[in-house]
Amino acid sequence: MIDVTPQRKRLLAALLVFATVLLAGCGFSTEDSGGGSNEPDVEGITLYSGRIPAAIGPAVDSYEAAANRDVQVRFAETADLAATLVEEGDASPADVFFAQEPGAIAAVAEAGLLAKLPRDILDRVEPRFRDPEGRWVGITGRARVIAYNKGVVEQAELPPSPFGLTAPKWRDRVGWSPASSSMQEYVTALRARYGDERTKQWLEEMVDNGAVAFPDNVTIRDAIAKGEIDVGLINHYYVAQAVAEEGPDYPVAVYFPPGGLGSLMLLTSVGVLESSDRKEEAFAFVRSLLSEDSQQFFTSSSKEYPLARGTEPDPSLSVPVAKIPVSDAGLVDLKEIQGTIELMQESGAL
Repeated sequence: MIDVTPQRKRLLAALLVFATVLLAGCGFSTEDSGGGSNEPDVEGITLYSGRIPAAIGPAVDSYEAAANRDVQVRFAETADLAATLVEEGDASPADVFFAQEPGAIAAVAEAGLLAKLPRDILDRVEPRFRDPEGRWVGITGRARVIAYNKGVVEQAELPPSPFGLTAPKWRDRVGWSPASSSMQEYVTALRARYGDERTKQWLEEMVDNGAVAFPDNVTIRDAIAKGEIDVGLINHYYVAQAVAEEGPDYPVAVYFPPGGLGSLMLLTSVGVLESSDRKEEAFAFVRSLLSEDSQQFFTSSSKEYPLARGTEPDPSLSVPVAKIPVSDAGLVDLKEIQGTIELMQESGAL
C-alpha cells in the first residue's frame, strides 16, 4: 500500500475538489485516450499530459523520431492527473507531468514529487516563467482577454479591466465560464492582488449584472460570434484559432485590458518526477518541448505564446509577451484555488 503523508492527503483533497468542479463544468472524461498506459514502456518514458492529443501530439512525435524512443502518454484533466500523482507517490509510473494549469503542477511540486531541473533547461525561459525552486518550467502562455463582437462593440468603449464589466451598460451582455480552470486561476490572481473582499464584490456584481455562464471558453467565443452575447472573458488563443480558420472577417476580436490583471498570462508547465528512473530521458524530453521546432509548433498551431527565449510568437499575436503580467505565487498555490472555488460558490458565481 502506498503511504500518503498528511501533507499529501491535504493536497489530494484540494486536487479532488478542484477536479470535481472542473469536471462538473465541462464534462471531460478522465479516461486515457490515444494509446496511453499506466505502465512505463521499456524503450522510453511515460508522460502524464493534461494537454489534449492535438495540442501536444506532434511535439511528442518529433521527440520520438529524434531520440528513437517511445513516449507512452496518459491523457486526462490536469487536476485529475495531479491527484493521481499525489496518490501514487513514489510508486508512480510517470516520468514527466505536462500540466495545463500552474496550480496543479505546483501542488505536485509541494508534495515533493518533482525533481529539480538542470540549469540549462531553467535558463531556456525567463525567471517569471518557471518555478522559483526550479522544479518546473513554463512551456507556453495563454493570456486572459476580453473577446468582443466587432459589429456591435467598439474596442474604445471596452473598460480598462474586467472590473468595468459590472457597469449597467454591460448588463446581460457578458459571458464567462466560472467552472473553467482558467477563470478560477484568474479569480485566484485577483484575490492575491486585491484581496478576498474586493474580489468577492466583483464576482457578486458580475452575477447581479446578468453575466451569462458558459461551460468553457469555446462556447463563449461561439456565443459572441452568433450575437447571443456581446463580450466575454476567455483565453486569447481561442479567437486566434478561429480567425486562422475563418479569415479576417471572423466577427470576434480580442482586447488586452491594460489595467490591473486584465490580461493575465497563464502558463502550461512541465516537470520531471523525482521517482523516475529515466530522468535523463525525461530531461531530454523537456528540452525538446523548449526547442525551436516545438515552440514554433505550439505558437503556429495553437496560437499560444512560446516561452523559450528567442522564440518568435505567431504573427497573429500582436501584443508582446513582455506586456502581459504573470501571476504571483498566490496563483500557483492550489490551496488558494480551493479557496477561490469556495469564494465563487459564496458569491453565487458557481
